[in-house]
Amino acid sequence: MFEFLFKYRPVYFEQGHLALGAPGSVRLWLVAAAVLGAIAVATYTMARGRARVADRAVMAALRVLLLGVLLLCLLRPVLVLSTVAPQQNFVGVLVDDSRSMQLQNEDGTRRSNFVTRLLTPGQSELLQKLSDRFTLRFFRFSSSASRIDGPGGLTYDGTHTDLAGALDAARQALSGLPLAGLVMITDGADNADRPLTDALVSLQAAGVPVFTVGVGDEEVSPDIELGRVEVPRSILTGSALVVDVVVTQTGMHRTTVPLIVESDERILAQESVTLGSEGEPVVARVRFHLDEPGPRRIRFRIPAQPGERVERNNARQVQIDVRSEREKILYFEGEPRFQVKFMRRAVEDDDNIQLVVLQRTAQSKFLRLDVDSADELAGGFPRTRAELDRYRGLVLGSVEASFFTHDQLQMIADFVSDRGGGVLFLGGHNAFAEGGWAGTPVEEVMPVVLGRSDPKFLAEVQVAPTPAGLAHPAVQLGAQDGDPSERWKALPPITVVNRISEVKPGATALLTAPAPDGDRQVILAHQRYGRGKALAFIPQDSWLWQMSADVPLDNQSFETFWQQMLRWLVDGVPRPVTLTLDHEHAERGESVRLTASVVDSSYLAVDDATVLARITSPSGVVSEVPADWTVDRDGEYVAQFVPSEEGEYEVQVSAARDGRVLGSDATYLRTAPSDDEFFSAGRRTRTLDRIAEETGGRFYTPETVASLPEDISVTGAGVTLVEEKDLWDMPALFILVVLLMGVEWGYRRTRGLV
Repeated sequence: MFEFLFKYRPVYFEQGHLALGAPGSVRLWLVAAAVLGAIAVATYTMARGRARVADRAVMAALRVLLLGVLLLCLLRPVLVLSTVAPQQNFVGVLVDDSRSMQLQNEDGTRRSNFVTRLLTPGQSELLQKLSDRFTLRFFRFSSSASRIDGPGGLTYDGTHTDLAGALDAARQALSGLPLAGLVMITDGADNADRPLTDALVSLQAAGVPVFTVGVGDEEVSPDIELGRVEVPRSILTGSALVVDVVVTQTGMHRTTVPLIVESDERILAQESVTLGSEGEPVVARVRFHLDEPGPRRIRFRIPAQPGERVERNNARQVQIDVRSEREKILYFEGEPRFQVKFMRRAVEDDDNIQLVVLQRTAQSKFLRLDVDSADELAGGFPRTRAELDRYRGLVLGSVEASFFTHDQLQMIADFVSDRGGGVLFLGGHNAFAEGGWAGTPVEEVMPVVLGRSDPKFLAEVQVAPTPAGLAHPAVQLGAQDGDPSERWKALPPITVVNRISEVKPGATALLTAPAPDGDRQVILAHQRYGRGKALAFIPQDSWLWQMSADVPLDNQSFETFWQQMLRWLVDGVPRPVTLTLDHEHAERGESVRLTASVVDSSYLAVDDATVLARITSPSGVVSEVPADWTVDRDGEYVAQFVPSEEGEYEVQVSAARDGRVLGSDATYLRTAPSDDEFFSAGRRTRTLDRIAEETGGRFYTPETVASLPEDISVTGAGVTLVEEKDLWDMPALFILVVLLMGVEWGYRRTRGLV
């Protein structure tokens, strides 16, 4: 309609500017127009008859407007714009060659069918128009970009899409040529780590517009998709895992589907998930254990549902290293009490936990249990950092703060913040405020707020998990599925002698109980502190969960609780050498970056170590890659390697200084084709519109792409010509003249002045 009224499409007016092409001085034309207008007004003013003053004013105004439109036509308005010179400029055509282009549209056709129609010589009118005006250069892109001659060079098997890399590659390949613009045909999926901003800034600086053509349906329906699954990189054998999986859907709202967790084709857990409203994500929570050591590939999946358009986004895989190492924890108790006996009994069959007990039995008298040698803890609680740092976790029972020297108190705080260890504070008559811990360096580590000391306080409480506790592995009590709240309700009440009702900002309460004063008594809370973590467990007699007459003999809740609690206490505690990879999985030929953090025995960063990565391929080929200090961060070393086989790689890294080994670490990498292209499978219109808008191009769909050649001619760069396009004969001006004459005649007729 716009083109019918104004002769040209809106893009012409956006790119050009208006001018007047009439000969002579514009000022003379305006003077003549003023004279004619004055005559017209005077004619109506001096007229006599039945016309009222208002009638004469209306008709005079209509006549002046009519004369103004005619004068505008006589002034010969033109649209001046620069157009691309025919056959003197190049256009780069970038075609998405990734696997998502094989997805089907709602009408059953594949996205790639549009590309085939567009680029087939002799069959595409659009291609012919582009070829008539420009010299074309074709590129295909997925994770990288390369030149092709036509649609025959497309395979649609790319497993990643890098839009920024493709734009950069095409711009550089055509940098020495008069470039009118780039045409990018894609669904807009961009799953590379590279941001678009840098590529767009370079195109803006070069003055190269990008014309994006979006293919595929904007919303794929019906479809179910699993979001990213977050799990620990490594765990101890037998540890409980509670994993939240985000499930989104379109066109399948309120449907109940199974979520299956499996490893090596063995089902570990299964949970029924009721999907939310249209497009609304829901969080499914699954619980399971991993009892076999070694690298484990865990798969979360929802079976394909009837009518579902994309099935490859129904599953996620994660790598977990299940370790059978023995973690050493120091438990210091200030007085003889049953808690020591039952905690030791709870973990005595756990091969992954070594609970070393130091119990004060009298003044300067200590009982040592499960020590490795006669010298260990011979002088009581550790007096040096090196002695304390040999443990991965620390449990402090009912012991007063005055027992420790100031240096020992600071050493405990540093054990958490600097060494990254885990500390657990137990309740008792000499714990928390009652033990005089307020105002000490250790108080800052505690996740709870110490109130006023109340030696007479005693309360019997029924423990229950908080919403955060329901998602925490330490309080699952062995529940494989369902809500563990029922297991907590079945446990007998226990007592607390420390009144604590508030946790610190940033801390999280996992277990609470009703307090006698109507408030909530904190039972279990935790927080991150520096590199480590701190927990507070307030009850003084949790052993009643095992020994109460109300607890059946086969109830293992007490043992399970303390096993999982102590495992979580030392989970993630850094070692002298810690290895991480920048990918959970990779593909053959994809560069993988490994990062090693190295500290000495005092857990101070080491910048002069010799760090070597030893990489074992799935076929057993071993290669060694030295890691270099990054300079930017103390104790951080990096190396790159490129996997050449599919399967599981073992990556080990070791560090040494002055011939002395500082430590080592290992992890695993699986190489296989990625399914990233099938996630968020709808057309990314917003991304494609942004690329076009920021570079001065335009966005099209298959339905609107017919105007692409003409738009490039008007908005493109390269070698240009200045053209003038007449506007005086626009249908809109003719219609306006007829409309003004008709309105004047109609007014006369209505007023009886004809």
